[in-house]
Amino acid sequence: MTTQGKLKVALVGAGGSTNGKGLSSGFNTPSSWGLQHARIFSTRPDVDFCAIVGRDPEKTQRKAFEYGTRSYTSISEMLEKETPDLVSLCLPNQEHFKTTLEVIQAGFPLLIEKPLVFDLKEADLLLNEAEKRNVFFAINFNHRFAKPVQLSFDAIKNGRLGNLNFATWRFGGEGASHHPHANLIETQCHGIDMLEYLCGPIASVMAEMTDQTGGGFRTLSLALKFTSGAVGSLLGTYDSSYAYPDTHRVELDGTQGRIVIHDTVKRYTFHGLGNELGESWEAGYFNDEDRDFHRTFDNHIEKLLQALREGEQPPVGARAGYRALLVADAAIRSYQSGSRIKISE
Repeated sequence: MTTQGKLKVALVGAGGSTNGKGLSSGFNTPSSWGLQHARIFSTRPDVDFCAIVGRDPEKTQRKAFEYGTRSYTSISEMLEKETPDLVSLCLPNQEHFKTTLEVIQAGFPLLIEKPLVFDLKEADLLLNEAEKRNVFFAINFNHRFAKPVQLSFDAIKNGRLGNLNFATWRFGGEGASHHPHANLIETQCHGIDMLEYLCGPIASVMAEMTDQTGGGFRTLSLALKFTSGAVGSLLGTYDSSYAYPDTHRVELDGTQGRIVIHDTVKRYTFHGLGNELGESWEAGYFNDEDRDFHRTFDNHIEKLLQALREGEQPPVGARAGYRALLVADAAIRSYQSGSRIKISE
């Protein structure tokens, strides 16, 4: 921590080129999302954004200059010279393991982007290494911090929904990856995490998938059973468009009411049992913060830095990433075997 009481934060992952609007040409790609890390940490008054680490010296130096910080191409050199209070990692989805392990073994608190990794053995090693060192290890499931999701969580916590009967998640857009199960592991991990966040642990899964458009199993459907006894479904695809209205929808039906989340940040609705007259939330005219999807990350960082300062566990620990991968792995095995798979943990 600096003498001014600021937390020193370093970013690993310099981000890519933009389209003139502060975003990369792809939606929510690691390159564009890395810019969100840089935006947040460079503008918070309680943070000393001390470094950006990238592979290309020229690009990294240019990005560091843009955000008023220092550039490095070596993680170990940056850690030694800067000794940050937090290392934030935003790397290509299939390149998380080696760098994450290096930061953990160096003993530095860290935040990683989802997914945790693509392989359960690697996930086990990361968690074990972090636990041995008592390292603050967070993952960015930022969807949890959208206003409609928080309203849903509070309604469930206060018993307004009653006992859950079923939950559905649908999310479709564009995507490209060399991994055959990229959509499930790197994107629908948000769905697995949110369903468990709102509905409790998933006990078992059955899966159908299709590769009819090529490039792996880009569209999938999961049938879920929760430990509470409720059932659920998850439908995800990379063969749709994020431009479509209501590309994301979550519905939770209980014995006392129904909740619907539209497009993560757009709208929340609640109807009591048998009541045609419900209640809804949408961001007001001047409420740009709550209607902006990217600001869900700001909300997460606010809670994360508070926990780090107070010596508490992160608001979303890396084990949530492990859970998402565990369910995804069960879904893959279910599709391959044509059978229902119980979740082992």
